[in-house]
Amino acid sequence: MVQIRRARSAEDLLRELRAGEGPFRAEILHFVGVDDRDVYNITPPFCDAGRWLIAGRVENRRSEVSEVYFFAENERGEWELLPDTPIFSLQDPFVARVQGELVFGGVETFIHPRGVPPRFWWWRTILFRGSDVRSLRPFFYGPDGMKDIRLVELKDGRIGVFTRPQGKVGGRGKIGFFTVESLDELRPDLFESAPILEGLFLDEEWGGVNEAQLLPDGRLAVIGHIARFADEVTRYRDYYALTFVFDPVTFHFTDVRIVAERRNFVEGPAKREDVANVVFPGGLVRNPDGTAVLYAGVSDAGAQRLFMPDVFRPYGLLPNPLHTPCGPRIER
Repeated sequence: MVQIRRARSAEDLLRELRAGEGPFRAEILHFVGVDDRDVYNITPPFCDAGRWLIAGRVENRRSEVSEVYFFAENERGEWELLPDTPIFSLQDPFVARVQGELVFGGVETFIHPRGVPPRFWWWRTILFRGSDVRSLRPFFYGPDGMKDIRLVELKDGRIGVFTRPQGKVGGRGKIGFFTVESLDELRPDLFESAPILEGLFLDEEWGGVNEAQLLPDGRLAVIGHIARFADEVTRYRDYYALTFVFDPVTFHFTDVRIVAERRNFVEGPAKREDVANVVFPGGLVRNPDGTAVLYAGVSDAGAQRLFMPDVFRPYGLLPNPLHTPCGPRIER
């Protein structure tokens, strides 16, 4: 039975964060090998062929034309461009490991066949699969106009898929969910018909899933974003990192929490004034001691990590399949 609950505004959720926020400690991540281009909207670190990697969106400050590169951590704590790895003409990368395979994805932009300014550009999510980043090959193209598709392996071995429809079904952007037995069963119509998690966002606000992790009881720890326009005149965007726990069987979910906003991170440049208040989470590294590290893009111009309490601690901790075979990543 689908749970019905009343959505709360970002302003209410933000007030709760500020009433009890912290302790937080933020660090800027430094990337090497991309000249003076910005790296943002990153994945959290994941293990690939025995090395910790991060995938990041790379682009010039004055352009939206981006590429996704893979970076490995060096002995100085910098993230250095890894040679001989693929480069994808995509935005906003994400990774998951399901049914023994590495799944990588990102957003492709293209000219809308009927587009007129300002909606000249259109987008879709492309998914790749392989044993590691060097063997990735495309296997699925999501519906036109849909970002924030995310995959997670469930307790029974099936694959859970989060969607983000807009328009007639999703308004400015809502979250849907469905399951498949294998990656080979993904079809565009499943994304269009996926049930919506009602009560997550107000109609004038929007959001999506950035990462989902399996919990011991079969529920999912969801890390995502909630967004709004600061006002309808300037259309400046406010993006915040959110969390909730979702039951893929009953569709019930816990109260949504905003867990980080831009001012929790180190001050820095913005791509444009209208995106200065953007936090786009890539994912969460959970430590056994009850702490966690949130990896995120900030202000569409940089990437940082935020050390914070693990909001999912009461639900237990399972080994993250993205950390195999490197082992748990403990960060201080």
